[in-house]
Amino acid sequence: MAENVVGRVHSIESFGAVDGPGVRFVIFLQGCPLKCLYCHNPDSWDPAYGKKMSSDYLIQEILSYRNFIKDGGVTISGGEPLLQHKFVKAILDGCRLHGIHTAVDTAGSIPLSVCRETIDAADMLLLDIKDIDTLDCQKLTGMGNENAFAVLDYCEQTDKPVWIRHVLVPGLTLMQDKLERLAERLSHYHCIEKVELLPFHKMGEYKWEALGRAYTLADTQPPNREEVKCAREIFLSRGLNL
Repeated sequence: MAENVVGRVHSIESFGAVDGPGVRFVIFLQGCPLKCLYCHNPDSWDPAYGKKMSSDYLIQEILSYRNFIKDGGVTISGGEPLLQHKFVKAILDGCRLHGIHTAVDTAGSIPLSVCRETIDAADMLLLDIKDIDTLDCQKLTGMGNENAFAVLDYCEQTDKPVWIRHVLVPGLTLMQDKLERLAERLSHYHCIEKVELLPFHKMGEYKWEALGRAYTLADTQPPNREEVKCAREIFLSRGLNL
């Protein structure tokens, strides 16, 4: 029987279509150690906020949607879900008892020594690689990329399926040299089933204003169709599935 653990939840999407394979019940957890310049949910950063929920309660909610997610599953996202790794593991264990597929959407910002058992409990990972260069990653998010690649290396060792996510931000990550080096590095991993290139958008800009935070990308525009196409071609040329 799965342990009942209480955690903090930012929001829930009962019919998610973009957070893993199939239709998914998506739980967005509260709290994140990163401060990504393009984050569209800065209201999820503070771990003290959010609504308290138990893993048992969430499992019952998930089961009420079982018929709708039978060809998909459950995705636990954030914020950074692995900040609440015990809570996440309890949900994953509960889903496993009921034969429900699970995914964890993480930026790999929590040390592997802390969250290894939670990663082991997930059926797959959606891993957000912020930047191929650790110093630029630190400027972009407040943290380097070492933890993220350590998580990816661990998934390679344990044959854990991974979907890579990478946000295309003009002037920051949407640069040919960076994309070529990232694609080349990722091409050597057998655990990577798919790469999702996500165009930068400004839909969360109003949240920064509401929170009184300075949004430094106010003048940055989303990439155009041709820029996204060129980025995709780089990854396809390395044999990666998009």
